[in-house]
Amino acid sequence: MTERTTSLAVTPACPLCAASHSVPSPGAPPRTYYRCPVCALIFVAPEEHPTAREERAVYDLHENSSDDLGYRRFLARLWDPLRARLPPASQGLDFGCGPGPTLSLMMEEAGHRMTVFDPFYAPYPERLARRYDVITASEVVEHLHAPGQVLTDLIALLRHGGWLGIMTQRSDGVTDLTRWRYMHDSTHVCFFAKRSFDYLAEQHGLTVTFPRNDVVLMQRASGGFDYEKIGIHV
Repeated sequence: MTERTTSLAVTPACPLCAASHSVPSPGAPPRTYYRCPVCALIFVAPEEHPTAREERAVYDLHENSSDDLGYRRFLARLWDPLRARLPPASQGLDFGCGPGPTLSLMMEEAGHRMTVFDPFYAPYPERLARRYDVITASEVVEHLHAPGQVLTDLIALLRHGGWLGIMTQRSDGVTDLTRWRYMHDSTHVCFFAKRSFDYLAEQHGLTVTFPRNDVVLMQRASGGFDYEKIGIHV
């Protein structure tokens, strides 16, 4: 009885919804995984997260380039359904752009005004103190050690009617998590299900759509006149 109580007491809280009763979950060894029964997020035990130096070493091996047509086709999975929803000349942020920003370039080519942020390659915190019409996070959220806080902060940067576009593989339909290649990347520490995004949208009053099995689009409700968009801070 004592052992069971102790085990439950040290179960980590869900990093997305903060629920305190997550349960052990199967996953690619040798890491320890938990699944939240509230928002269905699967996450790696916090003490097994990679260090910032270990993360950077993996990211430095990426060879993404805006000249790579295959990479552009990959990013188009997010960009194509998003571009149909954006008004002309939207102001956007590509969050987690990596060492070779490409999605932001594709959006600029379509006439949008883009800036980028990445904690390793474009660490400019002042860019996280502005408001945007669109924020993208392509193959980013699975790397977040504190997804609930980070996504809450990003949603707060959206103007009324603004869009948050995310691309990440979801755990829905994966029959054997131990063989899921997404879990074999040491920098991937949280794995979202459809319910995870439904929970996030409900908590923040967003509408949510799933145009593809690895793409989610969330929109902040339209509100009153956005004075900040024309440079007036209220």
